Amino acid sequence: MKWVDKAVRSNETYVFAVIVVVALVIQLRSGQFFTANNLVDLCNAMVVPGLFGIGAYLVLVSGGIDVSFPALASLAVYATTRWLVDTGYQGSVALPFLMVIALGSLLGAFNGIFTARLALPTLIITLGTSSVFSGVMQGVLNSVQIPKLPPGMADFGRAVIFVAQNPESGLTSDMPIAFWVLVAVGLAVFFLMRYTMFGRGVMAIGGDESAAARAGFNVKRIKFWLYVMVGAIAALAGLIRTCMMGQMHPTNLLGMEIMVIAAVVLGGTAITGGTGSLTGVMLGTLLIVIVQNSMILLGIPTFWQQFSLGVLIILGTGVSAVQTSRAGRGLTTRAR
Repeated sequence: MKWVDKAVRSNETYVFAVIVVVALVIQLRSGQFFTANNLVDLCNAMVVPGLFGIGAYLVLVSGGIDVSFPALASLAVYATTRWLVDTGYQGSVALPFLMVIALGSLLGAFNGIFTARLALPTLIITLGTSSVFSGVMQGVLNSVQIPKLPPGMADFGRAVIFVAQNPESGLTSDMPIAFWVLVAVGLAVFFLMRYTMFGRGVMAIGGDESAAARAGFNVKRIKFWLYVMVGAIAALAGLIRTCMMGQMHPTNLLGMEIMVIAAVVLGGTAITGGTGSLTGVMLGTLLIVIVQNSMILLGIPTFWQQFSLGVLIILGTGVSAVQTSRAGRGLTTRAR
């Protein structure tokens, strides 16, 4: 009974129910949703938003909000790719991975320093750093499209785990090896948040920063390393996107922050911090990916994607606001 009560109160349960309903509707209309190639396409489409979503989740549960991660990822990946191309690098993807993670961590440290030291809303800080990152990429580095990637990056983008085929249409879809990166990062962050003092500190700061400081958590240090970690994850996601596309487009990632934050909030992460789960993040991301991909299956014009995304954002933030309000009333009632 406790498990049932917990499931009923959990936001993830309702998101999963919505996913099931949407999937059944699409299957009835198109007959293609549960085909092997479509399911693989959904997994493929989840890799980059899922990685971005993990980073956004870490910031949101700490009580902040980060809108700079697409610009951060673009700058880190462009600088890495440009240098590798100019130097004629012919090695494996290991060096690009190390370089982009290091650059992402460095850029994330800027967000971390400002967030930890300045008593300003994180939205304002990350809006500013987003403009700075974009300006450096487009102004200082004179960013242009790079149509040919180094061999190691190109090979990684083409590497697959398996190929799924639709027996009726004959269409095939590749399960990218990059999907394992999403799994690995998700498991690592899950362990970090569930079993370490750092993860408990992040949750405590999101719940009540003053109480977290009184409990002995070093709030400034946790915030700094949190944004370093988010920068590394964002840069990694950007590199994977570039490898899978087979080219580097400087502005391709810009604008993804709305979709990613919407997915995280839809999954039950409170916009005010302190509450959320990685399971919810993955479910929220899957729901948005399904809605976007289903437009093609159902023959609906793609401009309705923005409308659907806006509706999901309103619903997600509305649910988050209602949950926060109920939690506040519950605390007030118990205090009385």
